[in-house]
Amino acid sequence: MAGGKLSARQKMINLMYLIFIAMLALNMSKEVLQAFGLMNDRLEENNSAASTRNMAFLNNLGEKASEQPEKFQALKAKADQINVLADDLSNYIEDLKKGAISEEERLESGQLNAELMDKGDYFDGLLFIGDKLKPEGQAFIDKIDAFRTGVVGILGDSDQFKDIVDAVNQKFNTDGVKTNDGPTVDYLNYHYFGFPEIASIAKMSGLQNDVKTTQSEVLSAMLQGQLSEEISLKNYQAIVIPDKTAFFSGEKFTGKVVLGRFDNTLNFDKVVVNGSEVNDLKAGQVQLSLPTGNVGTKKIQGELFYTEGGEQKSIPIASEYTVINRPNSATIAADKMNVVYRGVENPMTISFAGVDDNSVSASGNGLRRVKGSSYLMSPGKGKTVTINVVGKLPDGAADARDSKEFRIKDIPRPTGTMRNDDGGALKMTREAVGGAPVGATLVDFDFDLNLRVNSFKFKAPGSATVLVQGNKLNPAAKNALKKAKRGSTVQIFDIKAKIQGNSSYNLRKVSPVIIELTN
Repeated sequence: MAGGKLSARQKMINLMYLIFIAMLALNMSKEVLQAFGLMNDRLEENNSAASTRNMAFLNNLGEKASEQPEKFQALKAKADQINVLADDLSNYIEDLKKGAISEEERLESGQLNAELMDKGDYFDGLLFIGDKLKPEGQAFIDKIDAFRTGVVGILGDSDQFKDIVDAVNQKFNTDGVKTNDGPTVDYLNYHYFGFPEIASIAKMSGLQNDVKTTQSEVLSAMLQGQLSEEISLKNYQAIVIPDKTAFFSGEKFTGKVVLGRFDNTLNFDKVVVNGSEVNDLKAGQVQLSLPTGNVGTKKIQGELFYTEGGEQKSIPIASEYTVINRPNSATIAADKMNVVYRGVENPMTISFAGVDDNSVSASGNGLRRVKGSSYLMSPGKGKTVTINVVGKLPDGAADARDSKEFRIKDIPRPTGTMRNDDGGALKMTREAVGGAPVGATLVDFDFDLNLRVNSFKFKAPGSATVLVQGNKLNPAAKNALKKAKRGSTVQIFDIKAKIQGNSSYNLRKVSPVIIELTN
């Protein structure tokens, strides 16, 4: 415009025109530079906030990994790898920015003086030779590529991270850029060659923002994915909870079905059940092995202790179960043989299946409890006795009731004995008869009763009957015995006996003893 074959006047007009255009361009350039400066300030503020947020994410994940390593350790390892890649690229870019900014380009507030940063000499000289990349430029490209391929490799092909992987491949793509004019320009040339310094720095801050945003998205997706996995119904099991742990025949089953989450990676710090610590913990479960105790309803109480947010917390345990007698014998009854004997204490076992012995009460004439389900029956007068039983059920329902009638029989007739031998037809010497005690026994009786003879009558041939007090022959009886001949028989009859410890019961007449003398 100022050259060529022009007059001096025309050359002067053209020069003034150029100066005027330059002045307009200068004013517009300052506004643009200030806009880039403001944009950079905002980006750096966002980057600082994102760094704080990401660090909090990592610390939280680290805390969860220490509390529940099986659940969060793998996520923590991936997050740490992403963090290393992000720090490496972001710190590299920060060093590039710091190297470009001189002291004169900073205001006293620390912000950049964008109006002085209109030249592109620094980055053009650092990254390019002409329009070709210098080693420093290639290093910049390599850092971006390392971040992109590293993040994509860590996240893999999971659908959970597909959107993030697509965004990373797009934002950190360093392929050449096709311009509107048609030709393809290298990535760094397109973004940084020939631009004012403040524009390049703002773009670098934007790239840092993309790095930190990617890191935030990855961390958020990891935790969200873990949460989705935990609350997924596939991790739940249908659990039937009965209203009680034992039901009686004919009773309706009542209860509810709930969903319970099963997590085999869950670990508890400590488990206490019924006052004792349980150490058998595996696969997210607490294995219980408790003594059942006596028949009746028992409680299971305790706490599950775990750590969350660096603080120990607990979940209460509250349940109960019912203990019933093990069926180790069949109930076999002879219907015609429901008998108790008068004059003795008949042992009985009285209980209700599934009911604690302390909740069972039995009544009947002559019946008393010894301990637990053990009773003794001492029947009185009459031919029968009825035993009534009441059991208080553990669920608070109506009491269970039952009764049974027993026939009352007297003790059978005792058999007289001499020298502990039955007195049917004994053969003894005269000396043995004179010194042996007279006794009484109950042959094949169910109770082992101790009978004591108090008196009897002795009859020898040719002599009068002698009444004897006690259980051995007195002098009069022995004198009659001496007169009896060899081969003759003597009789011991009208034997009077009592049960030791129960003198009030009158036994039936004892059968006599007949003895043949052998000398």
